[in-house]
This record gives sequence, C-alpha cells and structure tokens, in this order.
Amino acid sequence: MLPFIVILGPTASGKTHLAVQVAQRLGGEIISADSRQVYRGMDIGTGKDLAEYTTSQGTVPYHLIDIVEAGEKYNVHRFQEDFGKMLNEIQQRGNPVIVCGGTGLYLDAILRGHQYTSIPIDEQLRLELNELTDEELSERFQSTSSSYSALADTSTRKRLIRAIEISTYLRVYPEHTPPAASAQVEYLAFGLNPPVDVRRDRISIRLRHRLEQGLIEEVEGLLQQGLIAEQLIYYGLEYKYLTEYLTGQLPYEHMVQRLETEIHRFAKRQMTFFRKMERDGIPIHWLPWEADTSVQVEEIVFRWQEVRSR
Repeated sequence: MLPFIVILGPTASGKTHLAVQVAQRLGGEIISADSRQVYRGMDIGTGKDLAEYTTSQGTVPYHLIDIVEAGEKYNVHRFQEDFGKMLNEIQQRGNPVIVCGGTGLYLDAILRGHQYTSIPIDEQLRLELNELTDEELSERFQSTSSSYSALADTSTRKRLIRAIEISTYLRVYPEHTPPAASAQVEYLAFGLNPPVDVRRDRISIRLRHRLEQGLIEEVEGLLQQGLIAEQLIYYGLEYKYLTEYLTGQLPYEHMVQRLETEIHRFAKRQMTFFRKMERDGIPIHWLPWEADTSVQVEEIVFRWQEVRSR
C-alpha cells in the first residue's frame, strides 16, 4: 500500500490549503483528522472552509467531515474505526491519502494505534468531574496515574475529563487487557508551525472574520434546532463562549476577549502535544513556514515519491 501523508499543525497554520494543493498535485483524497469538523451544521466555528477544497483545477474529495449530527458524541475510538475504513477504501481505489488536521489525539491514535479508546464511558464520574474547575481537574489527573497517563491528551477540558475517566477505570480494573495495537502503518508526517506572533495575528484576524461571516447566527441556529446550551458548551471554544453570550452569561466584548485568549492557549497546547508525539517516536518534518505553498508542496511530493519508490 502507498504510504499516506499527514499534514498537521496548530489552528490557523494553513493546513487545509496545503493539503488541498498536495492532493491536487498527486490526484489524492483528504481525510480530516479534526474532532469537531465531523459535526453537521457546525461549519464556521470548526473552520471547515469547504470552499478551499475547490480550486480552478477542480474539487478534491474529502472525508470524515459532516458525518454525524450536532449533539452526538463522537470520540477517538469511533474515529479510529472510521479512519481505518476510509483509508482502506481510498487505497483500494489506488489514490494517495492526505490526512489533514490539528487534533493531536486523533493523529496519535492512528499513527501509534492507541489501545485504550474502547474503555467505556462513566456518566456518573463525568457528572462529578464537570463540577470541578480546570485547575481541580488537572490536580485530579495528576493524582490518578495509570498506564494511560503518559499517552493522555489533556489539551482541552473534554479530553482531560476523558483521561481521568480512563485512568480511573484502569485503577479499578488493573487486570484490564487492552486490545492489541493497530497494525503498523506507513506514513510521512509534515508540520506547519508559524512563529507565535504570526499565529496570534492569524487567529485574531480569523476570529473577527468568522464573527462577521455569521458565527453568532450559526450557534443561535443550533440552539433553535433544539440543542441545549450544555451540549454546545461541551464542544468548547467558539461554541462554549458564543453560547454563554447568547444565553446572557457574557457581554459581547468580554466574550470576544475571552474566546480569543482561549484560542491562543489552545494553539499552544496543540503544539505541546505535537512535540510530545515527536518525543514518543513519531517523526514530523517541519516545513519552512515562510516558504511559498508551491515549494512546500514540492518538498512533500519529493519525500513521498522517494519513500514510495523504495
């Protein structure tokens, strides 16, 4: 089978644009590795930018976007299953695969074959944990060590709660034997990491653009469709703060300031997780951020063809 290409990076790093250019250059298909772009109707807040997949050269096929209804719970275990099926289908067609996304846990799971994703959800524990502050959750995680702790992605409140849930389960059931890890996959991972000041400017500009383009109306529409506030807050960032604004908990300017700050923090946590992936043995080739997209594309294609020809 052909090795697949991974293009990763923090939010606002230009992953999608680069992935589309690579896919068009190779005649490939894109699989999204984004934990929120799977939801229908959550478009602006998740940064789907679906128009990017169509250029003057045509439309690039994309997958694992808009596959579940907003309000459903989607997790890394389901992603592993969906990714495996989609990867097989595309490779059976003989097309190159470009995986694009910034959800480190999802990427780590498919590249290293996480073994703990099938551990069941503990609704009672989640209710208890949801009452804690972020600082209290971090302390709880540190005091609930297990064989999973070193693998855990704690970049968001939701993932921190899941990490505590898994560790708690493993402490109660130390005899638990996780399924065998996924078969080794062949891939080439490339990263985009603009300097912090560039990234911060991009995030700030993009947030204001999305607010102007209908982000508030998007969240308002989801609430009108019957999603309750707690469901949207669960998705974090844009959906959390916009919901708090629309329900009268935050004034507009305060909401924008807090949301912008949290997106900056999220991007920093993404990079921290990518560096952890490297330490755990996943090689990531960081592309020169200032290079023209065409130069980045040619470097990716050259390295991919080199591995393919071995």
